[in-house]
Amino acid sequence: MFSRDRWDEIIEALTSNWFRTLLTAFGVLWGIFILVILLAAGKGLENGVKQGFGDMATNSMFMWSRTVSKSYKGLPKGREYNFKTSDVEAIKENVPGLSIVSPRNQLGGFGGANNVVRGLNSGAYNVYGDYPEIIKQQPMDITSGRFLNYSDIEEKRKVAVIGEGVKDGLYDLDEEVLGSYIKINGVNFMVIGTYKKKGSGGGDIEEQQKEIYVPFSAYSQAFNMGDIVGWMAITADDDHSITELKNRIFNVIKTRHTLHPDDDRAVGNFDLYEEYSRINGLFVALRFVAYFVGTLVLLSGIIGISNIMLIVVKERTNEIGVRRALGASPWNIRGQILLESIFLTIVSGMVGIILSTIVIFIINKVLEGVDTSEMMFANPSVNIGVVLIALAILVISGLLAGLIPAQNAIKIKPVDALRTE
Repeated sequence: MFSRDRWDEIIEALTSNWFRTLLTAFGVLWGIFILVILLAAGKGLENGVKQGFGDMATNSMFMWSRTVSKSYKGLPKGREYNFKTSDVEAIKENVPGLSIVSPRNQLGGFGGANNVVRGLNSGAYNVYGDYPEIIKQQPMDITSGRFLNYSDIEEKRKVAVIGEGVKDGLYDLDEEVLGSYIKINGVNFMVIGTYKKKGSGGGDIEEQQKEIYVPFSAYSQAFNMGDIVGWMAITADDDHSITELKNRIFNVIKTRHTLHPDDDRAVGNFDLYEEYSRINGLFVALRFVAYFVGTLVLLSGIIGISNIMLIVVKERTNEIGVRRALGASPWNIRGQILLESIFLTIVSGMVGIILSTIVIFIINKVLEGVDTSEMMFANPSVNIGVVLIALAILVISGLLAGLIPAQNAIKIKPVDALRTE
């Protein structure tokens, strides 16, 4: 392997018909190029979709009450019920493994009547009554002021944190926002902060900037909600899955509200962790498809190399015969053919890797000037592990491509080979 004469022979053999060698190498180059590009594209799609979730706590679920579908203990089906603030404490006490249980209430929304007024400006916005923990479940960047705290909850302060979209709709450019008042359904709230969201579960980013957060206690008092809870955002800790815990949560609600144990329609829920897991499963499948398709394309190039090496062996029959007559061992002949095959495969494959890297670099440069939060594609890339796998595939492929020609070469008898002269 470290013989200079041997490498001189390999270079001479491969360059004696350079056009044929170039066409043969292109098959491997194209195969490894396709493999890397497919993997990078899959990673870019994965990054784009996960970017839609932002920093949202994905081990979470949202739960709300629905119409009862089964009669139970003398109570009819078709009745309605509401969660209570006492349900929140009951869930915390009876379901270990939860990190956050946030009761929530909601008012208004996009497409509804104008519910928020400031001076001559008004708009229809989602207004949420929340606890401070909600910022851990639905992270947002506080662009000015502060978010809600427990002093706001305990003192039932009528304060609000508004999105940048609300600010743009209700305030003039460069107008001071902090300390001003907005009127929500006729009740004044003082603005104490503004926020901007980068992504939340893949929803409409623009609409997510048009939301208002007020203390849960102040909301309940201002809009006569009493102890009613509209819905809950529940997050499990790092040692548990919310998907595994949610049936225990449902059982607590069913027991407290006299619901039939088998009435699965009475409690509505959206399991974000389950959806996130499905998306991860999709990307695992996409990576498998990328490896499968890329390997098949690469295999076609390897078959081309194997065929060309068979032709090369045929052309060098006399040379092989002379070598055998002069005492060259079968392994020496076999090693020569295998080295030529591996060398051609690795060189062409490395060129493919370099070209694919350049393409990925160009795509990332183009994406730098684009707002990727509005698209499901971001930062296509491959890690060093993928490159190492590609190199391993190249070495193995080179061995396989040269194996049959090498075996054919050592089967040639010296006297038969010399007779071709």
